Amino acid sequence: MLAGCSAGNTGNGNEDSSGADNGEQSSPAGEQMVEILELEQQMISRTIEYTSSLIPFEENHLVPSSPGRIEKIYVEIGDRVKKDDLLVQMDRTQLHQATIQLKNVENDFRRLDTLNKVGSISKQQYDQMKAQYDIAVSNVEFLQENTVLRAPFAGVISGKYYEDGEFYSGTPTTPLGKAAIVSVVQINPMKAEVNISEKYFPMIRTGMDATVTCDIYPGQSFPGKVMMIHPTIDPATRSFAMEIKINNNRELLRPGMFSRVIMKLGEDKALVVPSVAVLKLQGSNERYLFLEENGVAKRITVGIGKRFDDQIEVISDELTVGSRLIVTGQAKLIDGDRVKVVNE
Repeated sequence: MLAGCSAGNTGNGNEDSSGADNGEQSSPAGEQMVEILELEQQMISRTIEYTSSLIPFEENHLVPSSPGRIEKIYVEIGDRVKKDDLLVQMDRTQLHQATIQLKNVENDFRRLDTLNKVGSISKQQYDQMKAQYDIAVSNVEFLQENTVLRAPFAGVISGKYYEDGEFYSGTPTTPLGKAAIVSVVQINPMKAEVNISEKYFPMIRTGMDATVTCDIYPGQSFPGKVMMIHPTIDPATRSFAMEIKINNNRELLRPGMFSRVIMKLGEDKALVVPSVAVLKLQGSNERYLFLEENGVAKRITVGIGKRFDDQIEVISDELTVGSRLIVTGQAKLIDGDRVKVVNE
C-alpha cells in the first residue's frame, strides 16, 4: 500500500501563504509548495496480453505423388469429413497396368520358386526374379496409395482447387503458395501462435493456462493452454513464439480471427504510484517523476509497467521503499528546485 496523502491540490500555496500579514510563516522566495507520499511495495498480479490471429490446429493440403488426371473429387468447400474418408480419386490407368504386370511377374516367380525348391535353377536366377517381383509389388502398393486421397484427420474442407476430369500439374494453387487439389483444416481445437517478449521466456512453461478473447464475442472468453514454446529468440524483434491450444467445442472460433491472449504469470512485489505523479517528456516517450530529498526536487527517469486504473507501476533502480514521491505541484518543477512539503 502507498502511504496516504492529504486530499486537495495546494501546489501553488498562494491562498495559504497570504497569512504572512497576521504572523503565519510563509515559504521562502522561490520555494515550491508540494505534497508527497512515501513509496511502499504492493503485491500485484503479473499478467501479459498479446494479440494474435487464430490458426487451425491442423491443416493439410492434399496432393498425389505425381501429376495426373483427376477422376473424381467427392467433397466441396465446407464439407465435414472424418479421418480416412475418401476425398479424391485420381486416374487409375497406371494402377491397372501395374496390377497386370504384377500378376505376370508373380506367375513367373511362383514357377521359379518351385524349381528353386528342388534345386533345378541357379540361385542367381531365383534372386533376379525375386527382385523383379518385389519391385512390382512395391509399385502396385505405391499407386494404390497415391491414386486416392483420404482425409488425414477429422475436419472441414477449406479449399477446392480443381474439378472432375482436370489435370493436376503440381502448380501452386493455395493462398500459401502450396500445390493442392483440396485442403482440410481442423477447427476443434484451434490454435493461436503468439510472439512474446524475451523477458518473459523464463516464466513461460508448457501446460500453463491462457485465456483467449475475440472482439466479435464481447464478454466471452475461451480457455487455452500453452502447448509449445519455440526454443529460439528472434534477434530482430527480441521475441519468441509460443502456441496456445484453444478449446473450441462450440466452434465459434474460426481460422484468421483476430484475438487477444491473456496469461497470468503469478504475483510479485512492485512500486505502484498515482499516474498523475508520472510526467512525460514532450516529444519523446521518456517518463519521469520527482522525489523530495532534503527540501530539493530530484528528477528520476522511470520505466512504465502495469496500469491499475489511476495508478501505475514504475521501474527504476533509483526508487526504493520509503522514497518521498512528489504527487502535487510536480508539473512546474525543474530538477534541483527548492521545495516545501505541506502535508507533513
